Amino acid sequence: MGIVYAAVTRRTLDDKNPNGWIPEQKVTTEEALKAYTIDAAYSTFEDNIKGSLKKGKLADYVILEKDITKLNPVQIQSVKILSTVVGGKEVFKAEK
Repeated sequence: MGIVYAAVTRRTLDDKNPNGWIPEQKVTTEEALKAYTIDAAYSTFEDNIKGSLKKGKLADYVILEKDITKLNPVQIQSVKILSTVVGGKEVFKAEK
């Protein structure tokens, strides 16, 4: 979640720049998610097989404890990953 947190807040994890480093480069959470999913797949000419959740595409995704698009961006770094799925198979599941 650190990379999305950094994109939307422009803060460093040590919080030395609480207003963000080059704050004019902040993006919305939705813009960051798109950049790291479908836009990244498009940039490598692989958007036909990954980058979005559609039938027939590779199933790599995470399940989060909260909807990060509804949070204050500074809260994103504390959201827990509940499950990680790679190639349609769960490879991580958080303990209860």
